[in-house]
Formats: sequence, C-alpha cells, structure tokens
Amino acid sequence: MLGRDLVATPTELLPTEGPLPAIIAASGRKARDRIEHFLRAAIDNDNTRRAYSRAMGSFFAFLEDGSRNRVQDIGPLDVRDYLDAAKANGLSTATLKQHMAAIRMLFDHLVTGGVLEHNPALSVKAPRKKLGKGKTPILTAEEAGDRLRSIDTHSVLGLRDRAQIGVMVFTFARISAACGLNVSDIFHQQRRLWVRLHEKGGKFHEMPCHHTL
Repeated sequence: MLGRDLVATPTELLPTEGPLPAIIAASGRKARDRIEHFLRAAIDNDNTRRAYSRAMGSFFAFLEDGSRNRVQDIGPLDVRDYLDAAKANGLSTATLKQHMAAIRMLFDHLVTGGVLEHNPALSVKAPRKKLGKGKTPILTAEEAGDRLRSIDTHSVLGLRDRAQIGVMVFTFARISAACGLNVSDIFHQQRRLWVRLHEKGGKFHEMPCHHTL
C-alpha cells in the first residue's frame, strides 16, 4: 500500500476545465494527446464522457500523491490501491465499477495508441455488486392513474409533466430517455402511433405507443 488518500472532490480532465494533472503532463506529448483524444473523441455519449472524466480526475489526483511520476509507471497495484482508497472513502460499488471501466478503457486506448505495452488494469478484479431486494416501489395501474390525474394540466408545465411521467409509466423508459423526447420522436407507422426513445450509447428504441399514452 502506498498510503495515499483519495481526493474528496475529483477534478475534471477535459482541457477546457483546467490544466492536466502533473502525472499526465510529465508522460510526454504522445500520452497527453492520446488521453485528450480518449476524453474528447473516443466516447460518444456526453454523460459517459463526463462521468469517465471525473473518474480519471480522481484516479490521477490519487496517483500524484504517490511515487508515480508518469502514466507509463502505473502498475496493477496502483489501480488496486485506488479502488481500496475509493471504497474506504464511501464510494458505492456501482461507482467503483464505473471508475474501473473508465480506467480499463483509458489504458486500452493508450495500448492501442502505442503509449503502453500492456494494460495494467486488466489483472485487477472489478468490484462485484451483490443483488438484493429492490428499493424501487411498484405502482399498481390504479395508483399510476391517480398519480397522472392529480397533475394540474391548466399550465404548460403541468401538461409537460403529465406527458413525461406518462411516457415513463407506459413505456418503462428511463427519466433521461423521457426528457430527451422531441416532437419527431412521436410518429405514425403501419397506421399506429409509435414512440422513439433515445437510450444509452446513442441507441434508439422504437415501440408502439399505448392508446392511453
């Protein structure tokens, strides 16, 4: 163990958010360009890009307090120490898995770009999330109807809220997918009304629209 503490507030790595961490700046132009390409061009989804940027900011800030001066010096034990420190600082298993995915993807990008010979994170086991009893309550059809009818529709905001909540009730869509709908995402096909949901990874999910929706 290197005895380092995890920073409480991870820093962003995007160049527009501030200077790069010293460990990246000291790794050479090729490594800097490859990391910038990973954060700005290799990830299509904006939310994933921001999440991975925060994860990388936290990871490299952690390494700066240790004995690693360059990206090329990072080994499997450094990745393991970071996960242990992050867990000790209260990060959830889901967040740790996301950070691990970001670290592995970045090192893969550095390997394919000729910066590293191998990925030091491949031999490190990712945290496992134990499945337990779900916490999300299930609404009955009557409860869902009461909830929708309780919304005041005398204003544009009320109409908007009922439409978005209705989409989630009748399609089981995620909140971000419901909020990301445009007028063109409601369309006719084969004499039926369809809805097009914008899912993670830039994917689309089209389904027939429930007659009540």
